[in-house]
Amino acid sequence: MVQFLISIQTIWCCMGQHCLGTCSINGRHPLAPPSDRHGSQSLYFGNLVLVPSPGIHYKDFRDPTTAWLTPEDKWCITIGSKVNKTGISLVYDTKDFKSYELLDGVLHGVGGTSMWECVDFYLVSKIKENGLDTSENGPGVKHILKTSLDDDRNGYYAFGTYDSYTAKWTLDNPIIDVGIGLRYDYGIFNASKTFYDQEKKRRVLWGWIKETDSENTDVQKGWSSIQAIPRAILLDKQTGSNLVPCPIEDVERLRLKKKVFNKVEAKAGEVVPVEVGSTTRKALERINGTNTIYNSNVNVNAGAAERGVLGPFGILVLTGSLSSKLSSKALDVDKAMYCSTLPVMEGEKLSMRILLDHSIVESFAQGRRICITSHIYRTTAVMT
Repeated sequence: MVQFLISIQTIWCCMGQHCLGTCSINGRHPLAPPSDRHGSQSLYFGNLVLVPSPGIHYKDFRDPTTAWLTPEDKWCITIGSKVNKTGISLVYDTKDFKSYELLDGVLHGVGGTSMWECVDFYLVSKIKENGLDTSENGPGVKHILKTSLDDDRNGYYAFGTYDSYTAKWTLDNPIIDVGIGLRYDYGIFNASKTFYDQEKKRRVLWGWIKETDSENTDVQKGWSSIQAIPRAILLDKQTGSNLVPCPIEDVERLRLKKKVFNKVEAKAGEVVPVEVGSTTRKALERINGTNTIYNSNVNVNAGAAERGVLGPFGILVLTGSLSSKLSSKALDVDKAMYCSTLPVMEGEKLSMRILLDHSIVESFAQGRRICITSHIYRTTAVMT
């Protein structure tokens, strides 16, 4: 199983039993092989094993991926960088994780995206309903290339095909290229990385939820921010053109009690309260609509200004009243609206799932096709 070891100065990415880290001080990458059977790591005496190539600044060289095995029995990794304003992903190969050779060209690059960090490279199956190891290959798979942009702090991915003999990745659709197209999450979700869970045969996504209040407030309260609920990654078999991150099944263990509300009708412009009681940990909601889409040409151009079969529709969470003043009263927090277009297939009903605690809201719409994560700052103590 791939693991992460994160500290203030170094970010580690493990490949099998060997870990490469990105030093925040100089952008170089030390090796940490296992020192015992309990998962402990010790720094290799020959560090540093991976350093920026000539012409690349040490700040523009970071976050190696999980390694994958090639037909030549070598291991490959890719790492984020940039050339002027073009974000790129460099490829290195190695036999022993101690000496690395930079391959010609790049795995991929996109103009105008600037520095790529937290690059990820893995496979999803077009047939199976389980995750795949990074070194698997063959028919019936798509290769995902993902990066987090240093400029806007969002994670983007794209579909393509990888040739393991030439170490080249070919993009499927230039319109939704890396950095300008699809995202894991259209809210506050950054610096993500996946790993393959061998035990449950799933690919699990971790992501970072940053603080969204002012920089001064951040400094006053000290180190903060949290990881999002881990999500299992699969290909959307309905559309074939996007991923569906689903909260891992382990989350169900947090459920202490369950309430079911049937036939709740919300008329146009009406706010309907639903009493779920108070919780000290996670509250989980599932919403399934009754309207079914029979016409694939549903008009969405009018946005929320025109009522249609799917709404407009919203859910109020972490609020102590039905006040129409839905925005935060605080003056020093981010009040941006997070949104995205949503693919809805013919014959589908509206569905939504929400995970929330006292400060984080993670929303998954229409079979997890779209995810939006928000960070909430309260001025009063209200139990969810």
